[in-house]
Amino acid sequence: MARVVVLDYGSGNLRSAERALQRVGAHVEVTADPKVALAADGLVVPGVGAYAACMEGFNAVHGARIIDNRLAGGRPVLGICVGMQILFERGIEHGVLTEGCGEWPGTVERLDAPIVPHMGWNTVRAPEESKLFAGLDSDTRYYFVHSYGVRQWELEPGEIIRPPLVTWATHAKDDFVAAVENGPLWATQFHPEKSGDAGAHLLENWLGTL
Repeated sequence: MARVVVLDYGSGNLRSAERALQRVGAHVEVTADPKVALAADGLVVPGVGAYAACMEGFNAVHGARIIDNRLAGGRPVLGICVGMQILFERGIEHGVLTEGCGEWPGTVERLDAPIVPHMGWNTVRAPEESKLFAGLDSDTRYYFVHSYGVRQWELEPGEIIRPPLVTWATHAKDDFVAAVENGPLWATQFHPEKSGDAGAHLLENWLGTL
């Protein structure tokens, strides 16, 4: 049984993530203890709310250091919703710029759509070689609830040997990053823990990499 830590930094939908991971067979612990987070087979970084508030809580538990140390050892990390957004360089909300973790270049900004937040079920466009979406049809829908996202992928393929796999979604003709697979670092803008059978299948795919 895979041992998974859901990182508690005060800004996540912790219990929903815990229950969803338990349902697909993981042993789950919710904690802010860095030693436990580093030792786990997999680490989940959830996130709900404002970017700046999430980064404040994340920094308080030395979240960036935990992620960097795990990635240095090739140990899987999964970011969810704002837990994905804080992996990028920066976020801008209400004119306030907040520095993120910088695992990927890019800016989290308000969606350019007549109706915000984007709330409900949406399809995504995943690369054929995706492991995260393996076994899931292209018309499968996932649950989103967010007003901000990464609308431009800034990492050029020529900058690294093996570029990340980027999955996109569209809300009111506005494209945004829906998921990223980058070695042991994966992330989703949508909530797999709220996406029913599709979300459970996706979490099983992630657990299969641990």
